[in-house]
Amino acid sequence: MTAPLPSHTTPEVRALLADPLLDELSHGLGGPCHVLLPERFDANAAAFEKVFAEADVHGRVYYAKKANKAAVYTERAAVTGQGVDVASHGELREALSAGVRGEDLVVTGPAKTDRLLQVAVLQGALIAVDALDELDRLIALCCELRRTASVLLRRLPPEQPHSRFGLDDGELAAALRRCVDASVGVAGFSFHLSGYDVRQRTDLAAELVGLCTRARALGLRADRISIGGGFAVDYVAADDWRRFEASRRSEHFHAGKSFGGFYPYHSPVAGADALRTILAATPTGQVTSLAELLRAAGVTLLVEPGRALLDQAGFTVFRVQGVKERDGYAILTVDGTSLSLSEQWFDSEFLPDPVLVPAAGRPVADAGPYPACVGAATCLESDMLTWRKIPFPVRPAVGDLLVYLNTAGYQMDSNESPFHDLPLPPKVVVEPSGSRHRWRLDRPPH
Repeated sequence: MTAPLPSHTTPEVRALLADPLLDELSHGLGGPCHVLLPERFDANAAAFEKVFAEADVHGRVYYAKKANKAAVYTERAAVTGQGVDVASHGELREALSAGVRGEDLVVTGPAKTDRLLQVAVLQGALIAVDALDELDRLIALCCELRRTASVLLRRLPPEQPHSRFGLDDGELAAALRRCVDASVGVAGFSFHLSGYDVRQRTDLAAELVGLCTRARALGLRADRISIGGGFAVDYVAADDWRRFEASRRSEHFHAGKSFGGFYPYHSPVAGADALRTILAATPTGQVTSLAELLRAAGVTLLVEPGRALLDQAGFTVFRVQGVKERDGYAILTVDGTSLSLSEQWFDSEFLPDPVLVPAAGRPVADAGPYPACVGAATCLESDMLTWRKIPFPVRPAVGDLLVYLNTAGYQMDSNESPFHDLPLPPKVVVEPSGSRHRWRLDRPPH
């Protein structure tokens, strides 16, 4: 049995875990559900804005919509003045319907369809161009529509030369030449960098500032850069993560399951603090901080966080519908599937401990721990929400709730499908109302 790995929580989440509302939602909705907390989204966005203000850097936050399909977060972005990063025609349409203005959108993703490019141009959205053939299609489209477009040319990261995203040195030079005489304005440059290395982001951002200077010499606007997302989320405490990593063995997982790797569930520099670190750092080969380079060049910094804006902004509720005793541990079966915890479909595991909320009125033994893994309500051996034998403080029983905390970022809906004709868990927006909470169903997508 592994060491406990409790998730960070907030006072609001802790209050909800003790609120009969969760049991009522599970009963009334007839199955699992995702709880959404929009006030936390607002607070996370404000934290990024505060970093820009502290550093005296002109910046803009774009919410990466791909991190969650819920409408409420995009609606909050529209109300609070955040931009939104979309990567498909459907996401663009949803953002517009939520009230986000076209000029507040950045359209990313590779090999965009002509329909997506057309709507982006007509709406005045910023477009991240990923390849020369995409740029050629965009130039032709602008001529046909008699409109101009504003683009970010995406740079292939030198540290990740095998990435399928971005333009190499030769392609970048060709793109600049084509833009000089075309009805496409180069607003600046961007990159897509895998992982969470803040030093790499600082260095590459400084290179993009230099590219802006080069583009301006050609008569192009080039007054902004985007460093994308990749702002880690700190899910668990440092000591808990260290103990887990030190003690982890294959027998701690059902059937001796092994994995290709795990998300870094503890990150000493996360969220808005990661942006603060990036801005304060001195890029390699420079003598001033990135923030000073941006100010001196008059360049605006764009960021596109997804998971980081959703930190503590939602959780997922299942009900235990079966408990099977096994040699020294139990196998719980819940009323949902691992499709609602997306790490399982990437040869990985969502590691933070779920919280067991005992059914009201049932007797609870206090002599734990009681190790148990968590299976889904399907006939697939591989459909496990949690392979790890979680050390629950009380013995799980049928009727209890199992709450996976902090699942809004990339977990709760990235890979959901109605397998076995099981309905997708509804999304429930929960907001404080005086001394209690009120709820509503999230607006379904079109």
